[in-house]
Amino acid sequence: MKKQHEALTIIGRAERADLLDLEVSRVPVKVDTGADASSIWAHSIEKRGDKLYVVFFGKDSDYYTGKEHAFSEGEYSVTRVANSFGHRELRYKVKLRIKLKGRIINGTFTLSDRSQKLYPILIGRSLLTKKFIVDVSKGTPLKEAEKERAKKLREDIETLKGDASL
Repeated sequence: MKKQHEALTIIGRAERADLLDLEVSRVPVKVDTGADASSIWAHSIEKRGDKLYVVFFGKDSDYYTGKEHAFSEGEYSVTRVANSFGHRELRYKVKLRIKLKGRIINGTFTLSDRSQKLYPILIGRSLLTKKFIVDVSKGTPLKEAEKERAKKLREDIETLKGDASL
């Protein structure tokens, strides 16, 4: 007899999620089917003894609590991540419970400085697989912030075009 699988949940290119272990809600997440791993904005990452201490998000973030979270040996590991340009770096990764579209998932997240990113959390394929289907026409993207970033990029490009040294 075949085991019946839970139905796949449809999500959009951007959603809001609750991070149960961090006690923060409605955090904007970007869904990226091109990324294998998921990542979360973290800073003040420090290994002391056999524990890893992390503060999530940054002081300018609406989701910053300033609380230092401790992960014991076995609750964190190190992995190598390659970005879309092929640049590789070592990062810590931790497991966190995330609630996305009503589903609670134990997800693995690399710790990354996402301070320059619009979305403080990126959801990759490893978390999506066998749980979600992505429909890019759906979700809750930060449309106004995305428009502002696109406008700023266009302005920067026009400024560069006017620079005779290029």
